[in-house]
Parts: sequence; structure tokens; C-alpha cells
Amino acid sequence: MMKIQSGKMSIDIRVQNLNFRLLRRFSLWSMKKDPDLEAALTRNRRWIVNNQIKNIILSCPDHVASVNFLQKKFKTLDLQGKALNWLKKYPCCFEVYFKDDEYHCRLTKKMMFLVQEEESVKEMQEPVLVERLAKLLMMVSNHRLNVSKLSEIKRTLGLPDDYLIRIIPKHLDMFRVVNYGGRKNSMEIELIKWDPELAVSTIEKRSQNQGCNPSFTCSLPSTWVKSWEKFRDFDSLPYISPYMDPGHLLNGSKESEKRTICLLHEFLSLTLWKKASIMKLGHFKREFHLPEKLNVLLLKHPGIFYVTNKYQIYTVLLREGYNGPELVEKDPLVVVKDKFGELMQEGLHEYNRRHHMLNLEKRRKKGITAMKQEKNDPVHELCDEDDDDVGGIFDPEERKRFYKILFEDKAP
Repeated sequence: MMKIQSGKMSIDIRVQNLNFRLLRRFSLWSMKKDPDLEAALTRNRRWIVNNQIKNIILSCPDHVASVNFLQKKFKTLDLQGKALNWLKKYPCCFEVYFKDDEYHCRLTKKMMFLVQEEESVKEMQEPVLVERLAKLLMMVSNHRLNVSKLSEIKRTLGLPDDYLIRIIPKHLDMFRVVNYGGRKNSMEIELIKWDPELAVSTIEKRSQNQGCNPSFTCSLPSTWVKSWEKFRDFDSLPYISPYMDPGHLLNGSKESEKRTICLLHEFLSLTLWKKASIMKLGHFKREFHLPEKLNVLLLKHPGIFYVTNKYQIYTVLLREGYNGPELVEKDPLVVVKDKFGELMQEGLHEYNRRHHMLNLEKRRKKGITAMKQEKNDPVHELCDEDDDDVGGIFDPEERKRFYKILFEDKAP
């Protein structure tokens, strides 16, 4: 008996040690939650999911997709439940109809109007997108980026999916597609024209307008005394342009860290939502000379960056890019995408209202039946189970399931 207890104690100790190591490992990611920035990510998440469905439908012949086909795509979108149920939650965005013994889906007229508006904005924004791509390549040491890697962040920067054929051929004086490796996956976009007017960061522009030396903005409460002290110490170091060649900087030095923070700040400033996946940023460690422990570096500067694990994907946001949950400056493409979000919300409101009416009707019928049976069979008070028959969202458990499916904490 003693041996069994001794063995059990040793197992418990090993489990405790393992838990301690795990907590210590993940404590590196801890950061005080900012409700406003978390809310901004929640709203953006919903748009991302339906935007991907929209793109899938647009890629299908005649812009019509079978619901069975979309169901198969749900796995790649990390969505749960039935595709048909999901689509019906957004009647203002997706039109579902039955034909040839199966359900099909197409975009509503309102959605198609927004698609056309988005394409129009992309055409008008082309000069801005060209500058954005050029600035990105100017921050890379050899001024080249792998096409496959660039595809991972193209939508983050607002670049259209077909930028290789829409933008590059029109600007051969600035870009060219090269393949020095000779392999299919080694195709790169190279900058062939350095524009000194573009080699000015957002911080440098701001300092020029204000007539002062380049410096960062700290977005922390005044009560964070130690964090403010660390920020002032960091900001006192001379600003190093992200467009400068970092070859002469010593790895691990304060100057090297300063240049990395300047580069990350500039990169996030170029994105539509002033945010990026840390995992995707890690794919550019060699090109941007980023440290191995990028997460640790970001957490050292909470006044500049906000790190979150919302939807189980580590994301970094530029604090100064937000005023509460709203972007300080909205790119024209973001304005159009916000309209898409409003249309989604309109459809979700309609969906909730319809289910509310169904529940009221269900309760009314239950009440009438109960009155008829009152003499012979005592009627139990209406309970949560009554809503389960029609999938009522007023049942607490059903409501949890509904929002779990709708806003599941997993990114697409």
C-alpha cells in the first residue's frame, strides 16, 4: 500500500512540475486585457469569416456554390455546425435556394453591390497600394520577397488577390518578378527603383509635421509607472529608420532592438487594421532581421504594441492606431468592409427577430394546449426545454451554443 501511495505521490509531483513549466512558458504571453481592443478583434473576426465565404462563392462558376461544397470548405475555415444554418444567419448577405435536389447559395443584390464598390475602391487605391508594396520591399535587406510569403499578408496590406497581374505589369519601372532559385516556389518580387521620398516612416513624417525629433507614442495609463519608465528609457535612444540597412548593427544590442521596433511599427502602420498575426510575422524573420523570440520582444513594449491570444491566434496591434475599439484613420478599403459588417449585423438582427417570433408562437401554442389539459393534467411551468424544439435562442444553453458556433474562439 505504501509503495502505491509513494508511486502516486511521485506522479503528482511530476504533473505539478509539468504544469509549472507550462505556466512559466505561457506566462511569457501574458498581457493585461484591453476590452476595447478585444472588442475590435471580435468585430473584425466576424467580418473575416463571412468575407472568406464571399470569396469562395465569387470563385465559383456564375458566382453560385452548392451548400454541400461550402460545407466541405468549413473545415478550412475552422467553423462548426452546418453550413446551411450558418448561411441562414446572414440573409442580407447570402441567398439560399433549393434547386436540382440540393441547396445552393449566391450573394444577395446588396452584397453584390458592395463587391462592385470594393472593386471600384481598389482601382482608385492602386497608387497607394503600389507605394505600400514598395515601402514593404524597401524594408527588406535585399529588396526582394518570396511571392508565396507575400501572399500570406497581401490581404493584411489591402493588396488584391490578383496583384501579380493587376499591379506588377503596370509598374515595371518599380517591380519585377524574378526566380533566382529556378524552382517554382522560389519566385520573388524585386524592387528595382529606390524612391527616397517613400523611405520615410510614419513616425518620421509625424515628427516633421510637429517640428520635433522622431519618437514613439505610449498608450498606457499613467498608473503603469514602471512601464512608463522603461518606455522613456527606450524612447531616449536615437530613432533608427526601418528603411536603413541594419547590417552594421550588433545583434542583441539596444540599437538593434530599436531598429526592430521601428520596423514593426512601420509594418503595422502599412496594414489596413494596424494589426498582424505574430505567427505570420515570424515567417519574415530572415527578411526583416527579426529576433527568434519575437513574442518576448513585443511584450517588452506594451505602450506601443498590444498582444492578444483572441481566437487562439497570437496577434499584435498597434496601440496608437486605435481610439477605443475604433481605428483612428480608416483606409477607404476598410470603410467598404465596414459596410459589409453592417450588412452582416442587419442580417443577424433579422435572424434573431425571426427566431424570437417563432419562440413567442411556440409559447402561445403551449399555453393554449395547457389550458385545455388543465382539468385532467396539471400543467408544468414553461421551461427552457420548450425552446429546444425550434432551436430557440432564448434558452440559455441554446444561446451559448448559438454564439459558440457564431463566434467560436478559433481564427479562420
